Amino acid sequence: MVHDDSSQPRMSPGSHDEDIRLLLAPRLASFEAVARHEHVTRAAHELSVPQSTLSRAMVRLEADLGVALFARKGRTVSLTPAGRTFLTTVERALAEVERAADSVRADADPTAGRVSFGFLHTMGSETVPALIRAFRADHPKVRFQLVQNYGEAMLKGLRAGELDLCLTSPVPEAPDLVARRLDEQRLRLVVPDEHRLAGRKRIRLVEAADEAFVTLEPGYGLRRITDDLCAEAGFTPRVAFEGEEAETLRGLVAAGLGVALLPPPAVPRPGVVELSVTAPRAVREIGVAWLDGHPDTPPVAAFKEFLLSRRGRLLPTFSP
Repeated sequence: MVHDDSSQPRMSPGSHDEDIRLLLAPRLASFEAVARHEHVTRAAHELSVPQSTLSRAMVRLEADLGVALFARKGRTVSLTPAGRTFLTTVERALAEVERAADSVRADADPTAGRVSFGFLHTMGSETVPALIRAFRADHPKVRFQLVQNYGEAMLKGLRAGELDLCLTSPVPEAPDLVARRLDEQRLRLVVPDEHRLAGRKRIRLVEAADEAFVTLEPGYGLRRITDDLCAEAGFTPRVAFEGEEAETLRGLVAAGLGVALLPPPAVPRPGVVELSVTAPRAVREIGVAWLDGHPDTPPVAAFKEFLLSRRGRLLPTFSP
């Protein structure tokens, strides 16, 4: 049997030069409403658009797809097999959009939103937990996504929109970032407890010029500070081992594998002695940074204000 489909409009696919997503996206909710009601007038009333506008939009949608989605009988419509296939995916897509909208609204909620906060590994055991505990005394429902990393990786996270704020050192200087100095932390020369210098309390850094150093890898802020301080003292450090975490370096020092310039530990480490450095002035600045021009959600703005309010008194671990 031969079927005459001359009564159905011929569909031709839209131009391949046009982005099909841009063509389809504005019409998906309209399609879903018409398919659900199987009636153009009722769907138009729900969407608060003229019936004629909605009818033209559905004809245009079919033309862009190149297939008939509806069989029409007056203002009543029914889905074709292609229409039912399309509807299944459209319903999933719209549900995902709704979930995404709910998620970003929840993240921006002033009382229970989310802050994506990056910080250095050396601040993870004591500094950041104490900061968050103090902040949540007044904002108990704010949620945090915490990211520990080295400085350059966190700045990349800011630029990629993955972080709202980061606590880092040195304080970055870049035209696309805003950074504020919050405090400074003294660095100490850490030596094995049986080292020739272990009986000292203070030392000029040049006195360690002949020592093997254990340091963080290039790209870490503390590594750059170490290199700069040694250069200021008049020597280039002889690097024996490189690591990714300060407490690992303390372990290497305790094993007698070198000396290191490190911030004070949260808990004293056996097997090492920590000497104050009198010259040059051995400190690292701690700052908070964010992307310039990036709009803050209410919880991010509140946490940023909280951090800035603690300038000069972040935590005892930042003190000499």
